[in-house]
Amino acid sequence: MAATKDRFKKQREVVSWSRFFWCTLFVVLSCVLFTGFTFSTFRLIFGETPVVVFKWRAPAMESKSGASPLTPSISVRETVILPDQALVLLNYPPSGRLFTKDDLDCVYLSANPSWRELRKPPVGVDGDNDYQIVRCVVPPRGFTVSLASKSDGHVSAGSHTQLWNSLVYEALIDRDNTTVVFVKGLNLRPERLGRFSRYECVYGWDFKRPKFMLRSDVVSVAQEIVRCKTPLSVLSDSPLRMMNNSIKVSVRVKGRGTFDSIARPYPGLGLGLRLRSEHDPPARKEHEMCVCTMLRNQARFLKEWVMYHAQIGVQQWFIYDNNSDDDIENLIALLSKANANYNITRHVWPWIKTQEAGFAHCALRARDTCEWVGFIDVDEFFYLPSGLVLHDVLQNQSRYSYVGEVRVPCYSYGPSGLNDVPPQGVMVGYTCRMAISERHKSIVRPEALNSTLINVVHHFHLRDGFEYVNVDRGVLAINHYKYQVWEVFKEKFYRRVATYVADWQDDQNVGSKDRAPGLGTRAVKPPDWSSRFCEVKDTGLRDQVLRNFADPETQSLPWQLA
Repeated sequence: MAATKDRFKKQREVVSWSRFFWCTLFVVLSCVLFTGFTFSTFRLIFGETPVVVFKWRAPAMESKSGASPLTPSISVRETVILPDQALVLLNYPPSGRLFTKDDLDCVYLSANPSWRELRKPPVGVDGDNDYQIVRCVVPPRGFTVSLASKSDGHVSAGSHTQLWNSLVYEALIDRDNTTVVFVKGLNLRPERLGRFSRYECVYGWDFKRPKFMLRSDVVSVAQEIVRCKTPLSVLSDSPLRMMNNSIKVSVRVKGRGTFDSIARPYPGLGLGLRLRSEHDPPARKEHEMCVCTMLRNQARFLKEWVMYHAQIGVQQWFIYDNNSDDDIENLIALLSKANANYNITRHVWPWIKTQEAGFAHCALRARDTCEWVGFIDVDEFFYLPSGLVLHDVLQNQSRYSYVGEVRVPCYSYGPSGLNDVPPQGVMVGYTCRMAISERHKSIVRPEALNSTLINVVHHFHLRDGFEYVNVDRGVLAINHYKYQVWEVFKEKFYRRVATYVADWQDDQNVGSKDRAPGLGTRAVKPPDWSSRFCEVKDTGLRDQVLRNFADPETQSLPWQLA
């Protein structure tokens, strides 16, 4: 009887282990077939003992009942509500046809069935084959915004709506394999480092589900920029890396929560390349001198700015377009077509009051092609009183390997007695300025910038071993046509782009140099506006321009021509 029990017990153990083996094999095979698990991938990622990992799947896009997407392959990626506009970001396949304003309607939907659907034309459409941004009027209270195709009337599937005051909005992978993350809502002090130990970066699709997030350490945090270590599984040729068009990065403030995010970490800046050390021989870049600017509705001044600076040595222009609706993209295309030397790149940058962040982004983009980059506005013009060109000045400064920044004095010009826009352009029309330099603007070596990318528009912080130099006004200055005729001035200050400067109508920072002295916060033209800000008559740049650019017979200038 005992022997029978022992045989039965052994048989039961054999059956149990057999079932366990076949169940385990079934689970493993299912993982391999359906989740994309591979040991080789993880050996590539970690270089250590393989660990089971499952291919992450992005959450499926929710579809509205009875609605169809604009086309089978186009969908709404994100919606962001700015103070004056709603941005609807569309995913776009490489073969997709880009939409125009005539193709779309902004559709305003309400959960209340008694409120009817509203439709309005877009304010503008921007973007490229990666994604398009459709700018719509801000939805009324109680409504959400989506899009409809005018050709068939079908409303696209909605998306989660993000608020602009607290949002991770851009990210890119730098060439040292860190991720540079741009965040609205950190509220850190300008030119000050934050405590990076309070933060961490997270990667995933849904930041409300911690199990499906990768976490990484923060290296530095300052102003609107967080730099963090990029997980190897995002960098390597892994399932995560292959899905990088949908994985997002965000920032978690320890003890407070995670920011909403629309930012995908694009590897567009020399992924895998190491930073050049101070012992490496200098490598010459394609361009000696480039400029970067951020603008909004400044197309009518762009021709003069580009044509003049091309003659004095600028070789590439990075234009960060902050929601212009004055057809600037077509003007840039015409300029580039007219002259091969006008190497102009327009970058759509819809994020309001982020000039410092935009310039940091631009510095990274320009680093591989530009020895020097000047950060100036389209109403600011380099002036070389001695008749030199920018190359001469920069070559002189390049003799000193420690020079990472050239600071140029900036002089503000007033309306110079004019009431109407000068037909020959700002350089010829405005000839009366303030006596004292108001501030400086900088020309920097992108390689010399501190990794935090701290800047206050006028200058950046430099890496250890680099210093700035002040250039003499007799060698190089900037003519800043800041206080133009009233028609132009009130448009320019309608909405500022700088992070730490209030709109000029707001009762904040009234003593700031970015305001017009004595004007206050009211958009009312002073009776003596045309004669203000005139302390020194200075026709130096005007005389140079007429001598070097004007037609001998008609005295017309190149930027006046159609």
